[in-house]
Amino acid sequence: MRFAAQRARMVGGQIKARGLTDKRLLAAFHKVERHLFVPEELQQEAYEDRPLPIGLGQTISQPYMVALMTSLLRLQGHERVLEIGTGSGYQTAILAELTLEVFSVERLPELLPAVKRRLDALGYFNVHLSPGNGSLGWPEFAPYDAILIGAAAPEIPAPLLEQLTDTGRMVIPIGSQSAQMLNEVEKRGGAIHRKEIASCVFVPLMGRYGWPLEGA
Repeated sequence: MRFAAQRARMVGGQIKARGLTDKRLLAAFHKVERHLFVPEELQQEAYEDRPLPIGLGQTISQPYMVALMTSLLRLQGHERVLEIGTGSGYQTAILAELTLEVFSVERLPELLPAVKRRLDALGYFNVHLSPGNGSLGWPEFAPYDAILIGAAAPEIPAPLLEQLTDTGRMVIPIGSQSAQMLNEVEKRGGAIHRKEIASCVFVPLMGRYGWPLEGA
């Protein structure tokens, strides 16, 4: 299998070696072929320990960051998950391996046709894609057991908290547009509990409950 050795080194050296040892999580990263989610000219770099550009000013996150964010959701397999920021679809595919159903919202509709073709070809039919303002979530199918936000916000968007089930979990980068802190958020009995996990840098979450769109 193409790039199998590189993928194995990525899982062992970048994810497991940093303390993420859940067997289901590691199996998902062994299975999902990251090189299929980056531009062809960057496929040789797909398993390196860094983010890569995917066009339109967007990136595919560092493998470890994808793994860390996924692990913080503590997925068991029965969950309905909302993803904000489809991007390349790599994080979407990882979630599809670990959950019952994934609902993914992407601000840039130009990215979605290629993502849909890719995910369909790989057999991920438990994924629903929609163009839209991610800061508003996807209320039509709420509530969600877990929400993963792959873009940085100045604060937790109120609509996303509303769309999270009680006892649900959320992972979100919070901070400025240039530097953020990854936050683990849990909703219990209507109360919100936050824990800062690690520093990070993500593209900004644009929209009403994120950063203002240019000209808006």
